[in-house]
Amino acid sequence: MRACLALLLLTTPAFANSSQDVADIRKVMDSFHEAVVSHDGARLGTLFIPEGSTWLNVLKSPATVRVGSYQDFAKFVSTTKSQLNPKHSHIHIHTDGTIASVYFDFVFLIDGREENKGSETWQLVKGGEGWRIAAITYSSAPRSLSD
Repeated sequence: MRACLALLLLTTPAFANSSQDVADIRKVMDSFHEAVVSHDGARLGTLFIPEGSTWLNVLKSPATVRVGSYQDFAKFVSTTKSQLNPKHSHIHIHTDGTIASVYFDFVFLIDGREENKGSETWQLVKGGEGWRIAAITYSSAPRSLSD
């Protein structure tokens, strides 16, 4: 019996996605989208861990890394008069129930027009208040660079 249990433990994936954790992470993604669309920077800010979240934008051409912050993005979301709509596709979520990684492609629409596109990855952590975003890194091909 112990041999069977040991074999089961050895063959079980270390990063088995719990369906509840995946659903909760998708709720964070949905909340992010809703906050951006509704210009709710305060709500957007609650999705991040306040102590040390990372925000990196990597321009594709010329290859340049720009450091930003979720606070800067939340301020933009709150103050712009433009209609915003981030669209996510090809979403991949990996979690062990404590940390998670989300990878997806995005298109960011402003006033219905594609302004930016690329790939994006989020690192999330699960604490006492649920899942929070610890880091966002995304490749970027703004319309002005791809025209």
